[in-house]
Amino acid sequence: MAKPVRGLRFQPSGGSRAAQIPVGKKQRLTIERLANDGRGIAFLEGRTWFVVGALAGEEVEARVLGAHGKVVEARTERVFSASDLRRPAPCAHAGRCGGCSVQHLPHDEQLALKQRMLAEQLSRVAGVEPEEWAAPLSGPEFGYRRRARVAVRWDAKAKKLEVGFRAAGSQDIVAIDECPVLVQPLQPIMSRLPAMLQRLSKPQALGHVELFSGSAIAVLLRHMAPLSAADLEILQAFCAFHEAQLWLHGEGEPQPVDPDQALGYRLEPWNLQLAYRPGDFVQVNAGVNEAMVAQALEWLAPQADERVLDLFCGLGNFALPLAQNVREVVAVEGVATMVARAAENAASNNLHNTRFFQADLSQPLSDAEWAREGFSAVLLDPPRDGAFEVVRKLASLGAKRLVYVSCNPATLARDTVELVKQGYRLKRAGILDMFPQTAHVEAMALFEAS
Repeated sequence: MAKPVRGLRFQPSGGSRAAQIPVGKKQRLTIERLANDGRGIAFLEGRTWFVVGALAGEEVEARVLGAHGKVVEARTERVFSASDLRRPAPCAHAGRCGGCSVQHLPHDEQLALKQRMLAEQLSRVAGVEPEEWAAPLSGPEFGYRRRARVAVRWDAKAKKLEVGFRAAGSQDIVAIDECPVLVQPLQPIMSRLPAMLQRLSKPQALGHVELFSGSAIAVLLRHMAPLSAADLEILQAFCAFHEAQLWLHGEGEPQPVDPDQALGYRLEPWNLQLAYRPGDFVQVNAGVNEAMVAQALEWLAPQADERVLDLFCGLGNFALPLAQNVREVVAVEGVATMVARAAENAASNNLHNTRFFQADLSQPLSDAEWAREGFSAVLLDPPRDGAFEVVRKLASLGAKRLVYVSCNPATLARDTVELVKQGYRLKRAGILDMFPQTAHVEAMALFEAS
């Protein structure tokens, strides 16, 4: 019997595995270029580094947030050699709060970055360029956000309530006393909110807080245990001081403390009032939203005798302005409560040429009754996943014109491939600057049947 061999070390196939880089490690890097999400890209010892807060050409010190394989995610700690494009961050919480990742770029450079991101996706994935590039739709770069979700968490070890926004690259909460992108009516609420919440008797039972400014100001509190009478009194006094509605979200759906109060937002150019409840989807940038609706109507060019389809209709943000211009609007949404709310919005605005339906729009369009008569034009505003199954059947509806509003250039480009296969041409495209100071890109594209 052969004597066993001891002490040998066997390497796994493929060679030795490189040691993982620990979180928190600092590294000096030279940034080569910007990624599509606005992070700086550096290369070191076979790894690719994505660095929040860095610009092309800069030399920075970066702190590791996480690493997997040969990809390292980090954030800028110091800038040794700054780009000529860099500006001082307008927010005191820059680099810690995860909300505004490109605020060190001037606004015009932010727009150029987003334009490049859209063009690159359309070219690389779909192999197309629009026949015409539209100018960016943009508004004020600060004071635009009318809705915010504030993180709230009880730290049992420190016996402290944390209130603020999520940190960059982690689940930590950064205490925020002022947020430059919030609309002005929400600023004083944001600054006084932590002190008020700390007075409540069961801080460990608190969830998030949602703030909204529309036709009224609203504060919603998510809570996992019943509120005491004393706590409710504190909340009501706080909201009364700020002239805000109080909404509570315990079991079931969010509910207003005063059921007679109305909440919503206006589409002023069309003299429309849309009801809204915390938790509903709503575009957070009111000014760019109105400009977006106006541009969609201009591009779609609806005629008085036409039947138009609005997919992913939400509260009726596009459907109701469309209904003022056409014979009939058929609007479809996946969430039943939103369908009901949209139908109520149409009725309250005296629009009776709209029909609303609930359908799973992640699945292929079936032979639904509402689709059988066909449509002259289609507008769709899908979530980040896009609308691949929907666009596969759009040509069968007979639509000659299609406006696609996208919150993800990657899925817009993927869906463009399918639309081109069906004989549509990309006539026009452009970015919508819905979220200044962030790398988030919204876009609009006009397709016409060949």
